[in-house]
Amino acid sequence: MKDAISSPDDLIRPAGDIFDKSAIEARLAEALAAADGDTMTLRRAAVTVLSDALAKGREAIAAGFSDHPFAARATVRAYSWLTDCIILSALDVAQHHLHPLATPTSSESIAVFAVGGYGRGEMAPQSDVDLLFLTPYKITPWAESVIESMLYMLWDLKMKVGHASRTIRDCLRLGGEDFTIRTSLLEHRFLAGDRQLADHFKKRLWHELFEGSEREFIEAKLEERDARHEKQGGQRYMVEPNVKEGKGGLRDLQSLFWIAKYLHRVDSAAELVNVGMFTEDEFDTFATAENFLWAVRCHIHLLTNRPTDQLTFDLQVEVAERMGYTDTAGRRAVEVFMQEYFRHATAVGDLTRIFLTKLEAAHVKSEPLLQRIFRRKRKLKAGYEEVHGRLAIVDEDAFLSDPLNILRLFEEGLRTGLLIHPDAMRLVTAHLELIDDDFRNDPKARKLFLDLLLKHGNPERALRRMNELGVLSAVIPEFEPIVALMQFNMYHSYTVDEHTIQCISNLAQIERGELVENLPLSSSILEEGVNRRVLYVALLLHDIGKGRDEDHSIVGARIARKVAPRLGLKPKEVDTVEWLVRYHLLMSDMAQKRDIADPRTVRDFAKAVQTKERLDLLCVLTVCDIRGVGPNTWNNWKASLLRALYRQTRRAMEGGLEDLNREQRGSDAKRNLRDALDDWPARDLKHETARHYPPYWQGLHVTAHVVFARLLRDLSEDEIAIDLSIDEDRDATRACFALADHPGIFSRLAGALALVGANVVDARTYTSKDGFATAAFWIQDSDGHPYEAARLPRLRDMIRKTLKGEVVAAQAIRSRDKIKKRERAFKVPTHITFDNEGSEIYTIIEVDTRDRPGLLYDLTRTLADSNVYINSAVIATYGEQVVDTFYVKDMFGLKFHSEPKRQALERKLRRAITEGAERAVT
Repeated sequence: MKDAISSPDDLIRPAGDIFDKSAIEARLAEALAAADGDTMTLRRAAVTVLSDALAKGREAIAAGFSDHPFAARATVRAYSWLTDCIILSALDVAQHHLHPLATPTSSESIAVFAVGGYGRGEMAPQSDVDLLFLTPYKITPWAESVIESMLYMLWDLKMKVGHASRTIRDCLRLGGEDFTIRTSLLEHRFLAGDRQLADHFKKRLWHELFEGSEREFIEAKLEERDARHEKQGGQRYMVEPNVKEGKGGLRDLQSLFWIAKYLHRVDSAAELVNVGMFTEDEFDTFATAENFLWAVRCHIHLLTNRPTDQLTFDLQVEVAERMGYTDTAGRRAVEVFMQEYFRHATAVGDLTRIFLTKLEAAHVKSEPLLQRIFRRKRKLKAGYEEVHGRLAIVDEDAFLSDPLNILRLFEEGLRTGLLIHPDAMRLVTAHLELIDDDFRNDPKARKLFLDLLLKHGNPERALRRMNELGVLSAVIPEFEPIVALMQFNMYHSYTVDEHTIQCISNLAQIERGELVENLPLSSSILEEGVNRRVLYVALLLHDIGKGRDEDHSIVGARIARKVAPRLGLKPKEVDTVEWLVRYHLLMSDMAQKRDIADPRTVRDFAKAVQTKERLDLLCVLTVCDIRGVGPNTWNNWKASLLRALYRQTRRAMEGGLEDLNREQRGSDAKRNLRDALDDWPARDLKHETARHYPPYWQGLHVTAHVVFARLLRDLSEDEIAIDLSIDEDRDATRACFALADHPGIFSRLAGALALVGANVVDARTYTSKDGFATAAFWIQDSDGHPYEAARLPRLRDMIRKTLKGEVVAAQAIRSRDKIKKRERAFKVPTHITFDNEGSEIYTIIEVDTRDRPGLLYDLTRTLADSNVYINSAVIATYGEQVVDTFYVKDMFGLKFHSEPKRQALERKLRRAITEGAERAVT
């Protein structure tokens, strides 16, 4: 016991500050003597002393870590050593004071081991304590009593203990059946007890369980890793990564160590160099990444006081602060911190590839799946060979003699479909200095790079690998600042560089004809033909200006003006790329933040775009950009908006902007309604077409006109008519209301919908000449889908109750208008703008602010209280940010031209937002 509890000198604080052995032994002796042999009193006395020691030890470690927030190794060792001290003290009390045995027999011996992560001597603040109690034969009553008493003490200390009591035979049998148990046994560390039994156990584990099963173990660990990655999202660049289980996380590094230990019996990661698995530099990368990830994990545990490993948005801010990151120009501290996190995660991926290739070379890991499927050897260009199914370099000196070979390597990988051998990757990363200005300006290099984008049909494969190896940033230095750059919001699922590659992957998929059903418009545009060079380069550069203290579209356009010629584009192509980067958000903003039923919207957009070539390119770029944001960002709602804007703009360009005529639209709409209601009497049809003002005819599709015609027919002034139907084309439920008009109707409807948890994505309301209000809202549930048919009756009932005054929305909504804790870290500044040019007859008020459940109701109620008439609202949500756009008139039916009136209205809206935000976080 004395050896196991010796004081190491590599802890975050001096060992005596963490656990003062002599003082605690003295206190224990005093407390046990005072107990006078009563076992319950003895145990309570021991727990009191150890509880105090554990609390003080943890406090000392946390304080030391707070002073040195990157000193992870010293911290995890300190937690492990403190745990050793507590475990051994508890064992001593159980063995020698609670259950003393004067003359033990050979069967009455016990060996105690730390296993799992604790066995490695690595513990985070909230890690579990995994113990193995080993007995030579079937467990005796004495051993059972010792173990039970010890565990009760540990549980009384609130320690999370996982334990097993087994014989050697049990361990061999269970380890042979279960790889998780086998891995845990691999990392066993002797703590106390029968040393002879422990040595015998170790020998039998290696000879009877581990030896000869190396390939089986490795395959199991790799399958386990793949399943774990899939469960965590299958992506290294998930914006809320799991530090332990995620791709590029601690478990990946631990898996490498387990495999190396299984193969070579190494006791520490540093020995990976001696056995030839890593170079010194690669081990340094391993150690640096491991230390960083452990530091992050320890900070998470200390912040949450729970064994959580998910780096959620709220924790990212707090961990960044604890680790000393600060804001820089254009970037928050949390973004700087997360960029470093993702760079370490990428390094872990590189190490894993190198390690696995070494295993293949040693024939202890199966060949790659591709190699097993395609046995036929590929014909390779001179200078390359296939090694274990990967593209390898024959002569390194010959390869390096021509720097262009760096790009040719990736091209050969795309041409053959082979993965690049890690030794070749190592060679490239070690000689990135060959990519200099001469290289970048070489016409052959330009052609090679553009061919990677355009020629082989799957450019994302080459780009992702080039990015991870630093080649992409060497070829385009302006790309380097966005590598692993996280955008701290809930909208983007990936880092900026990964988002860019996802966008290009989407474009390649459309070109390969894989998305014709999902993206018919983009597919048809590409089939008709566009300038592919311009489109791919614009996508590659569209977000290159992010992370600066200036609008990224403006910065990006300046960068594109410099980079595009270097990539070999002609002057006219450079102009188009610059325009696309500068205005890459234009179509998305117009479609999602403006009312595209208003002719002025389409006219302004058409004037900005000017040519069909730009319209086609911008449309495809916009689709790829939205789809590249995250796996669930694209939906039919966005598709329908973009499709409508594209078709109307194209029609206007081909037929002249005068075709966007309100009167013409109105006449067409009335004719369409007559055709749809051809079974109605002429008198009723005439009444219906005469009762509405022009905006009603221009703002809704004929399907809505038909619904309202039927709702309004024979409707009395005290009735409320409601029609709920699923609009599959838009991925939303359309809610149509017809009722007697009165002030604030839009706000009351918004409140009713907020109460049932509906998210409004689009809405418009009109007043008829005979005093009725017709309102159409498009709504989605909390998951962004239409409401299921079974949920519609409750929806209808709640809306009716609210409109009749049986439920007061302002009061009922308070309990639901809350922001989740993990989402509170986001800071979204409020911007309110008034636009009198974007519509012929309305002022457009755009409110860009933090989203929350009751926001739309608060804004519309504020407008209603200010006697503002709301004709329509367009709602665009970007994660935690929302842009609510209102088309409004004043009480006299005029635009808001008066600056004092606009300022007063803005103050009221800001007050409503501030008060609501305070309510949402309390």
